Amino acid sequence: MNTRGMKGLLASAAVAVLAWTAPAGAAVELRMMWYSDGNEGEVVRDLLNRFEQQNPDIKIIVDNVAYKAILESLPVQLAAGQGPDIARVTDLGGLSKYYLDLTPYLMDPEYWRASFGPYLQWYRQSGDTKGIYGIQNQLTMTGPFINKTLFDQAGVAIPGAKATWDDWATATVAVAKKLNIPYPIAMDRSGHRFAGTAISMGAKFLNEKGEPAVVDEGFKAMASRIKKWHDDGTMGKELWGGVSGSAYRGANEEFANAQVVMYMSGSWQISQFAKQIGDAFDWVAVPQPCGPAACTGMPGGAGTVALKQTKHPKEVAKVMEYLASEPVITEFSARTLILPAHLGVVKKGVDFKTDLRLAKDALSVFTGHISNLSPVASALQGYPYNRVIFNAVISRLGQAVVGELTLDDAYARITQDIEAQMAEQQRNKK
Repeated sequence: MNTRGMKGLLASAAVAVLAWTAPAGAAVELRMMWYSDGNEGEVVRDLLNRFEQQNPDIKIIVDNVAYKAILESLPVQLAAGQGPDIARVTDLGGLSKYYLDLTPYLMDPEYWRASFGPYLQWYRQSGDTKGIYGIQNQLTMTGPFINKTLFDQAGVAIPGAKATWDDWATATVAVAKKLNIPYPIAMDRSGHRFAGTAISMGAKFLNEKGEPAVVDEGFKAMASRIKKWHDDGTMGKELWGGVSGSAYRGANEEFANAQVVMYMSGSWQISQFAKQIGDAFDWVAVPQPCGPAACTGMPGGAGTVALKQTKHPKEVAKVMEYLASEPVITEFSARTLILPAHLGVVKKGVDFKTDLRLAKDALSVFTGHISNLSPVASALQGYPYNRVIFNAVISRLGQAVVGELTLDDAYARITQDIEAQMAEQQRNKK
């Protein structure tokens, strides 16, 4: 071989060696799918930037998506064996079969049990009592906000602490009629949001064996009100009727634009309202409306979970340990105006970073909702297949609202849908 050929061969070999050895020093790249109600995405990115500075061998790409993508696109990706390494989710039990058990990779599993104990079960499949799969870094409560400014302008008294849903309907309609407001009451098109109101009316959702038994008299009492309110204009058909199936539809934009007197949503809206509304009008969290059984909302929130198809479980666990640490949880809660689920942080309290009195007052009201939570609501949130119930309920009630089904037909379809989905869940487990 001539000298020129030998040089070419050596050059090629050198390139091959470089190509082979370069990845060894490269950072492991992890993808996190994330949605935000307010400024959570900005805050978590800032926190992860610090992590990357301390751990240059790990890089986290945060894919910010709409909440709808978390509900609809992420499950499809995971079922196909794809998806991110880490995700922020709300269907904690429904996606549990895709979670990575972090326990073997954690430096101190007992820290997690002590810090998140009551919430760890929300992430586990039926029969699992030990796995650690995610961080409950947002505790939420459903509940209503009102536009107090509209009440004041209309000269209508705000119902008191033990007021019923019927009391609130009467008051909000009076305000809307006097001021020509399009929506006296708006409620997120969500089975989860509806559930708390139905539990107040006496709905149980689960039988004594912990199995779905959804349509009872308490459930019908609230469902019939929802139908009536849509028919008489207390609620606007444009909201629930604007989408179909189990699709989510919020009314935060309408509320922020002073088109809604009372908005049934939840504590996760506080950060967004503080930024979007500020003090343009008095948006106020009020006590849970009552039914004959309770005055309750539904607990919930978002969890950051590790996903088992990841190729880098050790690195994922390291990121999760950082996000679960007490200082990070405290800062995340303070900057996002989110109720923490970390027991140690709750005990010490959080200095929420806002000068807006409305936001601080709302956080105080929602913190009080936690102590009044119905055990039925807590049990339903911990049920691994609650998303099956929520989706069936909102899909069929949505059809009843727009006149595609009678209420009786909707009740029958809800039961049929849940039975079919539960049978499918059992088949998938085999």
